[in-house]
Amino acid sequence: MVLKYFIRRIYTSALVLSSLLLAALLTASSASAKEQYIFKFATLVPPDTAWMKEIDRWAEEVYKKSNGRLKFKIYPGGVMGDEPDVLRKIRSRQLQGAFFTGYGVGRIYSSARVLEMPFLFKNTDESDYVRDKLMPEIEAGFRYKGFELLGWPEVGAIHFFSKKPIHSLEELKKRHIWLWQGDPIGEAFAEVAGVSPVPLSIIEVYTQLTAKHGSIDTVYNSAFGALTMQWYTKLSYATNVTMTNAIGALVVSNRFYKKLPDDLQKLLKTTGEATGKRINEITRRDNVQSIKLLKDSGIKFMWDWNEQEKQEMLAIRDKAAQKLIDSDYISKKMFKRTTKLLDEFRAQQAENKAVK
Repeated sequence: MVLKYFIRRIYTSALVLSSLLLAALLTASSASAKEQYIFKFATLVPPDTAWMKEIDRWAEEVYKKSNGRLKFKIYPGGVMGDEPDVLRKIRSRQLQGAFFTGYGVGRIYSSARVLEMPFLFKNTDESDYVRDKLMPEIEAGFRYKGFELLGWPEVGAIHFFSKKPIHSLEELKKRHIWLWQGDPIGEAFAEVAGVSPVPLSIIEVYTQLTAKHGSIDTVYNSAFGALTMQWYTKLSYATNVTMTNAIGALVVSNRFYKKLPDDLQKLLKTTGEATGKRINEITRRDNVQSIKLLKDSGIKFMWDWNEQEKQEMLAIRDKAAQKLIDSDYISKKMFKRTTKLLDEFRAQQAENKAVK
């Protein structure tokens, strides 16, 4: 009887110990699950800028709302290379997402760049209307190419900046203009306009502007971009005329996105969309402020088109657009839908003015 009693005690103790060990393992597993999903995210956006602070805020929000289950690891300021480098690293699983400009967008779903076709939209009201109508098709295009589109932040209105004055298109043609290496839109416009640009990675621009015998003297960027990337310190002039309202995208690879539980997918999607909208608000506000700051720093803004130059530039746009359609960089269907929506919006605006 005594032996049986001790056997039962040992058996019971073993069960309790096993239960405690199982509970400890489950607890450890639960704790480690909180750090399971690391979202490695890269961008050209420099640290300590308004855009970067918004991305940091997004990362913090996701971390808190996921109870630590989804954590960003952010690589700002181009430390992961130019946008083609970042895209390669996403596809090789070194990274999972990025904030791309239109240049990077074009390497994922090029037809989306119809939204930054130079000289197509007269104002952001027009581009906002068309973008909202096209967004379901754009999201589907990204998804088909292996990415989930999380947000749509703008880069802003693009100006030419130069070391030398620019009073006309003819003067612009004489400048050593930087071209973001491998950009089909830039290449198409340069060819049609008769410009011989200098192809460089965006990472090389500041160095070439700084060098005594650098290969470029003219670049293009938003006012905010020229300021935050410090290009303005090497430049003296800018154009009043803007080429386009440059687009951007917050993206995540579908490979990573589909591994996330449903609640984390929804969290990343909703917060990403909100972040894109907030960056747009910041962009539109700060680009206006940046122009003033650039003028205060000594940058002289010049060149307003006359009617002849305007018509010449629009003719260049149409020829360049046709080249991009012929190469299928921008699909004919997407371009037609864009121009139809644009005509629709302009007709509505004209009707509203007539009623008033």
